[in-house]
Amino acid sequence: MPVRVRARSAAARGLRALTATGAVAAVGLVTLLGPAAGPAGAADNGRWSVFPAPAAGAADPGATGQERQFFTLQADPGTTVKDKVSVSNLSTAPMTFRLYGADAYNTPRDGGFAVRGPDETNRDVGTWIRLAKTTLTVPPRTRADIPFTLTVPANASPGDHPGAIVALDTRTDEGSGKVAVGVRRAVGARVYLRVGGPSLAALSVEHLTVSHGGPLLPGTGSTAATIHYTLVNRGNVTLSPRLAVKATGLFGRTLLNRPARDLPLELLPGQQVSLTEKWAGAPAFDRVSVRLTVSTATGGVNERDTASYLVAPWLAVGLVLAGLAVLVVWYVRRWRSRHPAAEAAEAPPGARPDGEPDDTYTGPGPRARADMETDTDTGADSGPDTAVIGAPTGGS
Repeated sequence: MPVRVRARSAAARGLRALTATGAVAAVGLVTLLGPAAGPAGAADNGRWSVFPAPAAGAADPGATGQERQFFTLQADPGTTVKDKVSVSNLSTAPMTFRLYGADAYNTPRDGGFAVRGPDETNRDVGTWIRLAKTTLTVPPRTRADIPFTLTVPANASPGDHPGAIVALDTRTDEGSGKVAVGVRRAVGARVYLRVGGPSLAALSVEHLTVSHGGPLLPGTGSTAATIHYTLVNRGNVTLSPRLAVKATGLFGRTLLNRPARDLPLELLPGQQVSLTEKWAGAPAFDRVSVRLTVSTATGGVNERDTASYLVAPWLAVGLVLAGLAVLVVWYVRRWRSRHPAAEAAEAPPGARPDGEPDDTYTGPGPRARADMETDTDTGADSGPDTAVIGAPTGGS
């Protein structure tokens, strides 16, 4: 189903991103028919359609007659391919279109098939397509067949060169609301060109991380995890990736095991896409290792990436540790209050139970000398038993 994409001005200038999967573009909309669409049929939005022109003598020469779902072309460097594209006006009024060729790419978030807008710069197959007409008016309930050529440069690299032939409605629909906006729509037929030469299928999975979500306290809600990863096509052919997911806990216990399945995207050469995998019921307390295995439907590619993480109810752990700390402090204080003699025995010599130094004299030493010197200096009558320190012992 077509998606409306709004621009800031009433007259939209062109399409910045045109997608077949409903991804929002900056100024417009395009419908692109792809290989996953099932039986052959035109890419259309209910008002007009674009598809490869049927061959001469086709069984259905009418406005909706088509034999091919999309363009599948093969050519060597330096050669030219000739073909025709059909634009059918399915409405009851005449329509005017702008026709152009465009390079294709994958949208970064979901890997949708997207093409460059009419005012964007093309560097690949979009520049090799030459249409006999770039502006076309089609009467109601009528199909127009437009010839085009696709010339492959002599220095073109081998492999796949995806693109599209797009029919953009020149009319701008006014959007609703207080702010004036313009909506432009387009429909495109995909072009899959393979240039002769060596082909290489190379797929990697990178930047694997896991984010975990759950209640602060265990048992108060459900837990879930989201696996984030990036697929990169490092070869020169379009790939249809397959993904298998396995997660193990402590001691190798299997927590999640999803067999390989097809991902709903075509990964174009040189493109990368960031995807996520939801995991409901992920463990709330464990040491988890997640392994992703990517392959292709045709085989020949098998890559892995692994990430580990520790998950725990950290609020509950913090509360437990705080409770243990309080319990230790209480126990120490209680033990000291019940065992004062043991605490005093552990005190250093010369210290009072309160921890302050003890001023009580316990034997002869420097302090006794100082006391006796003080008595001598004050001239006190010490009596017959008083001795003066330092007095001579012999008579005169």
